[in-house]
Amino acid sequence: MKASVSQQHLAHGLSMVSRAVSPRSTLPVLANVLVATDEGRLRLSATNLELGITCWIPAQVQEEGSITVPARTFVDLISALPADPVQMSLNARTQTLNVRCGGSNTDIKGIDANEFPPMPVPDLSDGIELKVSDFREMIQQVAFAASAEEARPVLQGVMVTVNGAEISLAATDGFRISVRKSALDHASSHPISVIIPARALSELARIAADGDETLVMAVPSGRGQVIFHTRDAELVSQLIEGNFPDYKVIIPRSFKTHTILTTAAFLKSCKQAEIIARESNNVVRLSINPQGDQPGQVEISAQSEQTGSAEVQVDATIDGPQMAIAFNVRFLREVLDVVKTPSVALECNASNTPALIKPVGDENFLHVIMPMHLG
Repeated sequence: MKASVSQQHLAHGLSMVSRAVSPRSTLPVLANVLVATDEGRLRLSATNLELGITCWIPAQVQEEGSITVPARTFVDLISALPADPVQMSLNARTQTLNVRCGGSNTDIKGIDANEFPPMPVPDLSDGIELKVSDFREMIQQVAFAASAEEARPVLQGVMVTVNGAEISLAATDGFRISVRKSALDHASSHPISVIIPARALSELARIAADGDETLVMAVPSGRGQVIFHTRDAELVSQLIEGNFPDYKVIIPRSFKTHTILTTAAFLKSCKQAEIIARESNNVVRLSINPQGDQPGQVEISAQSEQTGSAEVQVDATIDGPQMAIAFNVRFLREVLDVVKTPSVALECNASNTPALIKPVGDENFLHVIMPMHLG
């Protein structure tokens, strides 16, 4: 292999794929990044056998070839180089990659590319076309609600369902449920229902390019994998096996108290209350007070024996009886962070039943949040 590539392109490509490198593995090659020439471009790949990321970057290729090199060494080297062209040449006999840039000349010992696990080649003709910008927003509005606990693997995933011209994403950790749906430009010829690890989707949102680019989601039958393919990047992930909870039965259908608040003001007040609440299990109390013909008020308060107490008042439009309800303030902040509309609705029935948060004017996103015990 002999190739020349810009330092910026190489550093950016390595930052994309290196998140899939296995930090602890019995297979030494999984700690490496595959560097290979591929039809006039340079292909970089990394995998931990559950998640694999590939990207293609522009290059001037003089000789074809491939090698795997230790990811950490390669990433640190390239990021430390000046913004000049990087010349790479491979000594196939010694499996050594020579890297030259500016006045720097480095030899890195690698492992034969044949030992690297093969990355699947997707059949894109049977895939589902998604707009990158829309799908990234869907992921951001749902993936955060997945569980971080390993005890129930299905809750670490996002349920992705495709029916005709509609796609929906849902995640829950047992205390909250986030659901986002969207219309597809091209209807799917077959229904899809899979559980994709939330981490894989978060990585996809990170690496997918900005702009009007499209990506293709392919679920090859019988492989237990999902593949996301864009022009310059590809992500493959193992699916999670198991039964996802029937979250639809938990979503309340009607409410007694409807409260509409300015999203930014509600978020800001939650952040202020969280400073005190984080010292006491993140509990904040919401007192929802209608004022007849006047605009109502929501008082957000937190108390901690060690730190003190905080109260923040937010104006609101309230329809229904007065209500006191407590929530985990971090859960409130995280959902308000992904609401895209100026106003948000909080709908409640009682202090001990699930509440609903949804953007005003957007029927495609909803978030169910379980209340905490009012002491």
